[in-house]
Amino acid sequence: MLNFIYYPVSFILWCWHWVFGKVFGEASGFAWALAVIFLVFTLRAILFKPFVGQVRSMRRMQEFAPEMQKIKKKYPNDRQRQAQEMQKLQSEHGVNPLGGCLPMLVQIPVFIGLFHVLRSFKPGWGEVYFFDKQGVDSFVNAKLFGTNLSTFITMPSDQLAQFGTERLNVILLSVPLMIVASIATHFTARHSVARQNQAALDNPQTAIMNKLTLWIFPLGVLAGGFFFPVAILLYWLSNNAWTLGQQHFVYKRIDAEEEEKKATVVETRQALAPKPGAKPVNPKKPAPGAKPANGAKRMPTAGPSGPSKSAAASSSDSPAATNGNTEIPGLTPGRSTSKKPGSKKRR
Repeated sequence: MLNFIYYPVSFILWCWHWVFGKVFGEASGFAWALAVIFLVFTLRAILFKPFVGQVRSMRRMQEFAPEMQKIKKKYPNDRQRQAQEMQKLQSEHGVNPLGGCLPMLVQIPVFIGLFHVLRSFKPGWGEVYFFDKQGVDSFVNAKLFGTNLSTFITMPSDQLAQFGTERLNVILLSVPLMIVASIATHFTARHSVARQNQAALDNPQTAIMNKLTLWIFPLGVLAGGFFFPVAILLYWLSNNAWTLGQQHFVYKRIDAEEEEKKATVVETRQALAPKPGAKPVNPKKPAPGAKPANGAKRMPTAGPSGPSKSAAASSSDSPAATNGNTEIPGLTPGRSTSKKPGSKKRR
């Protein structure tokens, strides 16, 4: 049913085992352990860009968190309207909430696929997805500090006997891995929570999720270690180690970008701001009679006292001006221009 997950996972595992098998030997436990670890690194490298997008999306959501609180207060009893306004606000800021969940959602099927593939490596079995019988026998016979990677603490004694592994060896290897993986899970969540602003910390839902990631998830890893094969514990430990280092690198890079943007904004404001004691410079007005730029013709305008000089100059070129006549069309010669015709009162 989930072969579209099992085959790619087994193929990546096969590739890395082929690489490290050339160095340590095909049946070496170190070769198989490194193959599992680099399977994690391959997956996380593919998801690096979506992780950066997730961090940027979370930053933008923290910036307009107060606006989201305003929407909740404005529509306290209308969940549908709240959702519509939230979606509108997120689209305006270019935020996709599902993008932040993509890295985690992709890791879940890979974890399930690796768990299933490793549980399928049993003595006497033939082909397992991308591995042939020789590859399965190589994994079954491989030992890491006397422990097979498919074994776990609560495995039945008869199955441990098939792998030729004693329970004490499994405990001695699994317990340290469980503890370190649990601590790594806690510090990974702690590093992520430390990046949240005060508005996000004050949100009750965020507070619940922070408690889950800080304490419940690490305890879950610690308790699940009794049922997880050694290879899964290696997967979990390497995954958290990658996440912790990736967070440090990405957060540092984004912080540097934001500081650079802030410095640029401050420099721009300082460059545009007037110097102390200096008067603001007004834009120069065009000189009277100057021609406008681009060869555009300036239209004559009339002020309160009559036509402008440009209008008078243009009227001097008319035929009436050449004859010495200053008549204005529409007026009777000799009549004063201060009074309109028909304005005289009748007795």
